Amino acid sequence: MSLLSLFLLIILSLLQFSLSLSSPFNYSLHIDCGGLVNTTDAFRTTWLSDAFYSGGATSVVSEPLLFLHQQEKTLRHFPISSGKKNCYSVPTGVAGGGRYFLRTFTVYDNFDGKSHSPSFDVSVEGTIVFSWRSPWPESVARSGAYSDLFFHHNEPVVDVCFYSIATDSPVIGSLQLTQIEPNAYQFEYAKNSSNYILVNYGRFSSGSDQWGPGFTNDTDFFSRSWQSDAEFRLTSVSIANGATIKSISAGKPIANVETNPNYFPEKLYQTAITAEGNGGGILEYELPVDAKMDYLLWFHFAEIDAGVSKIGQRVFDVTVNGDNVSRVDVFKEVGGFAAYDWSYVVKNLSSTTLNVRLESVVGAPIICGLENYAIVPVDLKTIPDQVIAMKALKESLRVPDRMGWNGDPCAPTNWDAWEGVTCHPTKDETALVVSQIDLGSQGLKGYISDKIVLLTNLELEFQFIGR
Repeated sequence: MSLLSLFLLIILSLLQFSLSLSSPFNYSLHIDCGGLVNTTDAFRTTWLSDAFYSGGATSVVSEPLLFLHQQEKTLRHFPISSGKKNCYSVPTGVAGGGRYFLRTFTVYDNFDGKSHSPSFDVSVEGTIVFSWRSPWPESVARSGAYSDLFFHHNEPVVDVCFYSIATDSPVIGSLQLTQIEPNAYQFEYAKNSSNYILVNYGRFSSGSDQWGPGFTNDTDFFSRSWQSDAEFRLTSVSIANGATIKSISAGKPIANVETNPNYFPEKLYQTAITAEGNGGGILEYELPVDAKMDYLLWFHFAEIDAGVSKIGQRVFDVTVNGDNVSRVDVFKEVGGFAAYDWSYVVKNLSSTTLNVRLESVVGAPIICGLENYAIVPVDLKTIPDQVIAMKALKESLRVPDRMGWNGDPCAPTNWDAWEGVTCHPTKDETALVVSQIDLGSQGLKGYISDKIVLLTNLELEFQFIGR
């Protein structure tokens, strides 16, 4: 058995030990980026010491006492000497592919003493998912921020890559990869949902503080964390309408929870917010978004007021950016104390805010939670055989770290390809191919791998100096 195989076996054993026995899935990986030893946090989650990275250096935040968890105090950064593009190549642990939840913790906290939060992009398997631009909001730069997404992947390793803007050094505090149900978060769209990445732009639970894995001991099989709805709710709208915002809690168990395919946790439906007023209450939320994108909204309701016991007793309209998208009677749909969920796609949003409004028809509107995801199309990737060839060439030529030959040679399409490499789409525009390699000025020593024959689109301008 090779050392690599033994290392992966040890890691998989640790993962199996750290998972909840009640989880319907069997793989979750937590990496403490910059961490030197394995640790276990207050929620009994095992964090692996830093691994699977292509380069960079480790550091510690400047004010570690301000951070609650050990994995938030350490970080890995990628100086420009490590190349423009660096990656974590994370094992998925699942043969044949599947659907995954990825969560990152990103923090600066002036770890380098330069008082300059860096600008960089983050991609998952060649698709840009996060963009960080200097200066960051002060609270985020100092305390860090969690970001997450859902994606589909068919390979044994997933590349999470960081691309420097100008000469800034990308940073990462922690990475979490969790297997989820393959059919989770299905929605009606032009292509199968596996052709898209769902990037979280806001996920809240009504009538509660923030909760979920990493924040409380509450269970969510998908590792989702839920913010308080108060961070998004426009209280002034309800007050102007003469309504009173009221938080209510369930007095009995909730049906239809933690079920396939989305496994929404029971806790999500145990609290709710209503807006009660003489003229009919209004609840209104604003979620910050990026324009010119499509978004998937996922609504969560449950009738947890024992006083509502028949159809027609609580009815309200749901409008999204001024469009009435549904009239809701939760009791009519599922009865009392049962989860009711539905989704809605907002297409080609033109503004940087997404407005959701619940307005009374009969009685007070009610909501337990809401999720908002940007629908990000999966970018073109390099043909697999050509990836194999380029990685073999990297090894045979002993390409130095400064050239950033990490991840996909050609993707994402709006980043530069590997240094010295030119790429083009295939004729049917379904993939990318390497069309030219020019390494004549790099002073490389080594040999040309015989895998180069896989680069069938390569032009004759290939240059190479040195042996």
